[in-house]
Amino acid sequence: MTGFFSAESTADEVLAGVDLKGKRILVTGAASGIGRETARALVAHGAHVVGAVRDLAKAELVTAPVRDAAFGTGGSLELVELDLASLQSIRAAADRLIQEGQRLDAIIANAGVMATPAGKTADGFETQFGINHLGHFAFVTRIEPLLVDGGRLVVLSSQAHRVADVDLEDPNFERQDYEPFVAYGRSKTANALFAVEFDRRHRSRGVRAASVMPGNSLTDLPRHFSDEELQGLFATVGSARAAAGLPPAELKDISQAAATSVWAAVVADPEEIGGKYLEDVAVATINDTPNPFADGVRLYALDPDRAARLWIKSEELIRAA
Repeated sequence: MTGFFSAESTADEVLAGVDLKGKRILVTGAASGIGRETARALVAHGAHVVGAVRDLAKAELVTAPVRDAAFGTGGSLELVELDLASLQSIRAAADRLIQEGQRLDAIIANAGVMATPAGKTADGFETQFGINHLGHFAFVTRIEPLLVDGGRLVVLSSQAHRVADVDLEDPNFERQDYEPFVAYGRSKTANALFAVEFDRRHRSRGVRAASVMPGNSLTDLPRHFSDEELQGLFATVGSARAAAGLPPAELKDISQAAATSVWAAVVADPEEIGGKYLEDVAVATINDTPNPFADGVRLYALDPDRAARLWIKSEELIRAA
């Protein structure tokens, strides 16, 4: 199915003709950016979306376009409070969903932070590793029994995984200087590895997992960058791609950035995407060159041994918190 879509495809184009009535899909970070657009596209095609959000009151206001899109389609949106920087909040949200007992056809682990200043979560984890990876790991593994047989997990990664592999010995920067973008890259590699191991553990009941590079778009994700820093990042990306003989990177609009997520969650052949890294509504090519801003996926982000070791390390860190 990869040949029908491209980097320019929108979420609505990917879902054209797809009836999602009766489908229940959880999306983290549904109150802004790609997550909100993902939720909007899904409800517009009849899905019931469970939107996990950090601030319920704010989310009620800003998700009005999602509810509007559901009008007349059979789709709907409900919000669940979830702070991925707090294991207490994660457990409360997960346990509420488990108690309600309603099954999920897919989980889209979309929420995240980028290049934050040095800091810790409520449980003492480095902020980006703690929110982007460990928060989702704790939440998704806790609600995994709700996934139907044949369900899917989509974990948003990033081209920034190419910047750095995970550090299994010092994931919280306790013995090294903190570098915001390196920490971000490590957390995005962790997202990809989480999908690899989740897929291995659950494919026996037809549940498949994949990671997604949504594409670069102007959301509030880089809010910790000044305008000058953001322009500097764009210049660095451009120079790195030019040096590799690659075309300039193009910004996607929000609907284009949400396209690969919805494709992976409800359209793509599960056998095609299981355990893979996806970009531009297709399975990404393996590109192990050290260029951090090239297209494709680096091999370490798909390494099954590192994925298994990260899973074990993640369990240990959460138990000890």
